[in-house]
Amino acid sequence: MIGLGTLINTGAVLAGGLIGMVCKRGLRQNLQDILMQASGVAVIFIGIAGTLQRMFTVSDGTLETQGTMLLIFSLVLGSLLGCLIDVERRMEQAGDGLRKLLRCKNDSGFVDGFVNTTLIICIGAMAIVGSIQDGLTGDHSLLAAKAVLDLVVVVVMSSTYGLGAACSALPIFIYQGAITLVAHFCGAFIGDELISQLSLVGSALIFCVGVNVAFGKKFPVGNMLPSLLIPIVWDLLPL
Repeated sequence: MIGLGTLINTGAVLAGGLIGMVCKRGLRQNLQDILMQASGVAVIFIGIAGTLQRMFTVSDGTLETQGTMLLIFSLVLGSLLGCLIDVERRMEQAGDGLRKLLRCKNDSGFVDGFVNTTLIICIGAMAIVGSIQDGLTGDHSLLAAKAVLDLVVVVVMSSTYGLGAACSALPIFIYQGAITLVAHFCGAFIGDELISQLSLVGSALIFCVGVNVAFGKKFPVGNMLPSLLIPIVWDLLPL
């Protein structure tokens, strides 16, 4: 069934949110802080591992690099475009609108929880590759595995941020569902190289999200999201 992986992933995020909010009531502030820092460090290394995996290859016993220029152009041009559009502010506005809709006006951590959790679970390599795989072949195994990881992440985030983290189920449903549908109907135009390039840039953004979670907001990752569009344009150029 096409799209089943996204449904499983969305359900896991909702379940993680509920578990986290229940656990939040019994966690002292210092425990919540250390959980956030530990999660941030884990996300940092996930981003580093994903980036290095796609940047470095071994050929005939020699270490070679690939995708360096693509990564630079993607982050620079994508961040410039994101700043012009002001994606970060729009994401915060969406989170604030959702907070008001759910009548959580006194929940000061709602917007941060919504934005940070959405970025962590949406822009990684597994979200992109898994959704494409689901759309092309109906194989949802990668998204099912991602669902387990996301459940753990959202439990931790919800135990700190509350309902805002759980509401990241909505954007992941839209984001992964859209990628799955595009892959299903436009699969002939999606090659392995493009998937690898998207995963490279996505992993770099995951690193930035991890830094924000562990050490406070250092990168405007929302404004860097258009970087994921550059590999698509790059792939279309007759280079």
